[in-house]
Amino acid sequence: MTVVPPPLPYRVVETRAETADTRSVELVPAGRELPPFAPGQFAMIYAFGIGEVPISVSCLRGVHGGLVHTVRAVGPVSAALHRLRPGDTVGLGGPYGSGWDLEAAVGHDVLVIAGGIGLAPLRPAVHAVLDRPDAYGRVAVLVGARTPADLAFRDEIESWRGPARVDVTVDRHEPGWRGAVGVVTTLLDRLELRPGRSRALVCGPEAMMRHAARGLVARGLSPHRVQLSLERNMRCATGHCGHCQLGPLLLCRDGPVVGYDRVSHLLQVREL
Repeated sequence: MTVVPPPLPYRVVETRAETADTRSVELVPAGRELPPFAPGQFAMIYAFGIGEVPISVSCLRGVHGGLVHTVRAVGPVSAALHRLRPGDTVGLGGPYGSGWDLEAAVGHDVLVIAGGIGLAPLRPAVHAVLDRPDAYGRVAVLVGARTPADLAFRDEIESWRGPARVDVTVDRHEPGWRGAVGVVTTLLDRLELRPGRSRALVCGPEAMMRHAARGLVARGLSPHRVQLSLERNMRCATGHCGHCQLGPLLLCRDGPVVGYDRVSHLLQVREL
């Protein structure tokens, strides 16, 4: 039987609204510190008196040196996290799950494809790659959102231009938007991919990830060179509740980051 250590108290030092329903929260230890997280891993955040929720780390070292989690308000726990203010305390457990295999990408071009809030789990990977420019080849970041108002981390995305190629698109045009319009997978047509020396990291709605992975494979990438973050339905973080089961995989334990070669056949089964 797996023994899960109790959460540790972490203090809120800063919160930031990313969109109308999405907020980033930076946390620092209020005592003992958790082991280091890797890009792509997630934590269990406990809102005292309400419940817990698994959330990927969106920055390994924030402005104040803490862990940053980016949360969309979709339920009572995430709504409680939205109400946090500096000085408040939460419980934090982790690190859990698998991260992005950035060592396998050393010496390769890196393509990051993010849909909506899926950019949050990818941010630490982008940071890590851009921090080691000599270790990787060409870097491209493709970002999609429903509308311009739903684009999170807009200032930071702009700061990536130069070190990386950055293309942004929205599903629906709004007045004042001068960028591309269309789903994020349409941006693949703009790229000159080198399939034999490229690695792709993909996170977003599941339908978008399926289409992106298929599009990459159709352009010559081997399935094992495409990594997806499948965070759907994760709840307990230890593989006991079964809510995140995908065929033989329990995504909180065997993922959330998995190679497309392991899940391509599973993602084709409706309602699995």
